[in-house]
Amino acid sequence: MIIDGAHGEGGGQILRTALSLSAITGRPLRIERIRAARRDPGLAAQHLTALRAAAAICSAQLSGDTLGSTCVEFAPEGPVVAGNYVFDVSLARAGGSAGAVMLVLQTVLLPLAFAGGDSGVELLGGTHMAWSPPFDYVRDVWLPVLAQLGIEAFVELINWGWYPVGKGEVRARIRGLGGHRATLKPLELEDRGPLLRVFGRAVTANLLAHIPQRMADRGRTLLAELGADLHIEPMRVRAACPGAGLFLTAEYANLNCGFSAIGAVGKPSEQVAEEAAGALLEHHASGAALDRHLGDQILLPLCFSSGPSRFSVEEITAHLETSAWVARVMSERGPSGMGHVTVTPTG
Repeated sequence: MIIDGAHGEGGGQILRTALSLSAITGRPLRIERIRAARRDPGLAAQHLTALRAAAAICSAQLSGDTLGSTCVEFAPEGPVVAGNYVFDVSLARAGGSAGAVMLVLQTVLLPLAFAGGDSGVELLGGTHMAWSPPFDYVRDVWLPVLAQLGIEAFVELINWGWYPVGKGEVRARIRGLGGHRATLKPLELEDRGPLLRVFGRAVTANLLAHIPQRMADRGRTLLAELGADLHIEPMRVRAACPGAGLFLTAEYANLNCGFSAIGAVGKPSEQVAEEAAGALLEHHASGAALDRHLGDQILLPLCFSSGPSRFSVEEITAHLETSAWVARVMSERGPSGMGHVTVTPTG
């Protein structure tokens, strides 16, 4: 199979989705023009780590697995093997890297779930990074919805990893379903149900004590209009470099949705809170079940379910359209901007 890595969103999403599919099905692939439209085209450290991680779990033959490569070939030589694995993003580049480890986990978790036994994965690098799902999102949003499909996985944050140093650590346990012929449960999530509560944490590493409190206070003020039970905990943690962020979860009756914002030099604490809380309020007003990021992150697992799945999502994003193109899934935009997605497995 030959895949155009510049299609649609044209980023790392194509690479991760294709690698997961190839590892599960055993079908070799070639990906060309990887991240061609990006400022720095080709494989960055986190993409290279995901590629090598996918190869490790199915003994795949690789070519093009170097930093900056825009073309790779990936040929599994056997089924996915359960085991204990360590994937360190810092090893992909001289001088280290704070590449997002949760994206590496999302590449290998589904294939390992179809393995014949349980697996442990240790991930080293960036745990709470801009433009990628933070640890909190994976733990509180992504894994709970996968559990509805029958996938059991657990994650533990050992060390926080922020840009630009990283050096965070996450440990994951993945329950094997007994082999690649296992099927998952279909998903019906057109209706999210009532909002039960909002919880989260305002976190800083190696910064002044008032900063997490300011993020938490501003977040509570903005979200008070929801009238739901609200708990945002200000926290100070240790890390290899300074960092800050607000990580929120909206717990609805039928699923959780996640929203976050990362601090930066010169960015006021209140602005961080406004970005995260504003995203939550926009989603709540949309009436959709899934937040705008969850749609593309559950699309691939639904391709292995025992029947059709349907869900509504806040927005048909470029990431979702790209994942749908790789997996050949039908999606459509509603008149309000909400997206509706139907996944029909073909066997």
